[in-house]
Amino acid sequence: MDARLQGRVALISGAGAGIGRAAAEVLAEHGALSLVVDVDAGRAAETGHNITAAGGQALVEVADVRDPAQVEALAKRVLAEHGRVDVLVNNVGHHLGPRPFLEGDPARWRELYAVNLEHVLLCTRAFLPRMLERRAGSIINVSSIEGLRGYPGDPVYGAFKAAVVHFTRCLAVELGATGVRVNGIAPDVTESLQVPYARMVPPEQQHLWSTWVPVGRMGVPRDQADVVLFLASDESRFVTGHTIPTDGGTGAAGGWFRTRHRAGFTNRPLDP
Repeated sequence: MDARLQGRVALISGAGAGIGRAAAEVLAEHGALSLVVDVDAGRAAETGHNITAAGGQALVEVADVRDPAQVEALAKRVLAEHGRVDVLVNNVGHHLGPRPFLEGDPARWRELYAVNLEHVLLCTRAFLPRMLERRAGSIINVSSIEGLRGYPGDPVYGAFKAAVVHFTRCLAVELGATGVRVNGIAPDVTESLQVPYARMVPPEQQHLWSTWVPVGRMGVPRDQADVVLFLASDESRFVTGHTIPTDGGTGAAGGWFRTRHRAGFTNRPLDP
């Protein structure tokens, strides 16, 4: 354990599994007190246990960050107890099952908005004022590579992820010299609760990862968490307004390909 985040308080939403869990664990490894926030109490407790068992500091907060009232209550509790949040990781997100645009409806669009964009606005608004008072802080928004390229699997999901990228850019410029930086990551092909590639890709196709991803393998949550660590630390002190594609090179290499299966497109062609 090193001390690059020693004495800092980091709040990570959706920290009960996947990228959020890895981020909470990595930030704690480097000295931060990780506030593990998740709607699932059991998963949040597992993350907290992992951190403390490894010698780190963690506190568990059960909250649904899609709910404005719960976010407000969370902020009151956290700020009353700790006085500040130095690092805010807005990690929650879900595709809710990709589908073509015309198969969606306004109710589903609102669900996608709440889980992919609105919570970013709610949590940022709740914790930013104290950061501004202290003239210090790092906000890290988790978007997706689908917010940086055309996503035929679900244009509405892609639009909200793109909005996260642009909110990151705009808020960073607005805050400018206040001491608060705003950045993000845009993951792809990384094992997560929502996209369990270990189960989705059958054994007879595992060898194709070296074809699908330029770096030659599937991503794991730690790959994302280490970039979150960089953005949280002073090592990124001159970086703001950027969303880093944490995609193993897939965005640079291309994107989606037409296929005969129901969705009509794939990013993992069997015979590219």
